[in-house]
Amino acid sequence: MTQPTPIRREHAARPLLLDLFCCAGGAGTGYHRAGFDVVGVDIAPRPNYPFDFHRADALTFLADLIATGEIERFAFVHSSPPCQAGCALTVDTNRSRGWGGDHVDLVPATRDLLEASGLPYVIEQPNGRAEIRKDLTLCGEQFGLGVIRHRNFELGRWTVTRPAHPRHRGRVRGWRHGEFHDGPYVAAYGNGGGKPSVAELQAAMGIDWTDIREELTEAIPPAYSQWIGTQFLAQARTGVAA
Repeated sequence: MTQPTPIRREHAARPLLLDLFCCAGGAGTGYHRAGFDVVGVDIAPRPNYPFDFHRADALTFLADLIATGEIERFAFVHSSPPCQAGCALTVDTNRSRGWGGDHVDLVPATRDLLEASGLPYVIEQPNGRAEIRKDLTLCGEQFGLGVIRHRNFELGRWTVTRPAHPRHRGRVRGWRHGEFHDGPYVAAYGNGGGKPSVAELQAAMGIDWTDIREELTEAIPPAYSQWIGTQFLAQARTGVAA
């Protein structure tokens, strides 16, 4: 068994969060702002990740932490398994280009290991993923952001009251079916079709530490995970969370 790389702590008093499939750290940044120290894991190199980073297969890394007992150092796990196999924004495009069979659904394996960890956890996915419970859905409009970017969260070993979902102020700016639509939100996915510039994506998402389009379009806004982390820590302080 491969021994996990030693995990660095910033502050001994802050709870430790494991950020699986972390990409460039959109989720991790929100949790850090909420009060966690964050350890990120991703199979790709992520030089822009702003916290303790481990390049590894996320599920192998988690399995090793469980096997060695190191998982007990953590208080919470966030996971964002790759979503292209079922994402509503990409599935039709993937099929038309012959990509539909290339993506492996990692959600079931992720859930199994998270259950084995014994820790409270989150599995995050966009619309179009039926394999997770939509215990929580967050939208950019709830946080005054320049994206809609609906994201669903399955919550394991804890619960939270859903916040109200406000009415959208308009459309997502860009071309659809040969017609350009203006609106207060940018499209945080893909290229072309009136898609925003990198600077516009950064401003709309609240992310300023990476200027790589792929990382921006894969990220969740830090405001989402900051809200989740704040809710969890409030429950933990009162003994409500597992």
